[in-house]
Amino acid sequence: MTLIFVSLTKIPLKMYLRGLKPLLFILIFTAILNVFYSTGEPLVQFWIFKITADGIKNAVFMILRIFMLVIATSMLTYTTSPIVLTSGLERLLSPLAKIKVPVHEFSMMMTIALRFIPTLLEETDKIMNAQKARGADFESGGLIKRAKALAPILIPLFISAFRRADELATAMECRCYTGSSEGRTHFITYSMTGKDFVALAVVVAMIAVAVALNFVKVFGF
Repeated sequence: MTLIFVSLTKIPLKMYLRGLKPLLFILIFTAILNVFYSTGEPLVQFWIFKITADGIKNAVFMILRIFMLVIATSMLTYTTSPIVLTSGLERLLSPLAKIKVPVHEFSMMMTIALRFIPTLLEETDKIMNAQKARGADFESGGLIKRAKALAPILIPLFISAFRRADELATAMECRCYTGSSEGRTHFITYSMTGKDFVALAVVVAMIAVAVALNFVKVFGF
């Protein structure tokens, strides 16, 4: 279904795959943990490590799960503006506002997080290039050495992320944003069309099938 949605966006697949490059280490590390630390009859065993069929299956499953998560998130940011995302999430969750759930604040936080994913990926790429220009090596050596080499990337990335968050908060306060939806109006009011209802029905059907398959797997019926 994710690949079908990607084809409908008319955006080249290589643009989605580009977002996986910074996560390559996490994908490899996750696969290694699942391959070597799983229960079951070992297919290959050496010293304290063993490779099982369940481990290989779990490794492939986790890699595909992360892969699809990144593509689905990128799909949102590539095809829908943050303002439209905020409006859609707020309207979809609006019934929860009746029981005092901060729907507007939640929608705004989700939208800002999605909006800043490409920004953080771009910032990571800039920091890596700057560290490489200073002689840093991220590609040679073993797994532990590569993990230690990431420290000069993570620290500046966290500092940059906190600085951007502080600047964004200041900019929102300067525009009199208080974080509450009470009394706020929308400059553009969106309405559901036939395509929207079809898309919603497809998503609900996918969730229902996933829940049904889990029941079959867990309870055996």
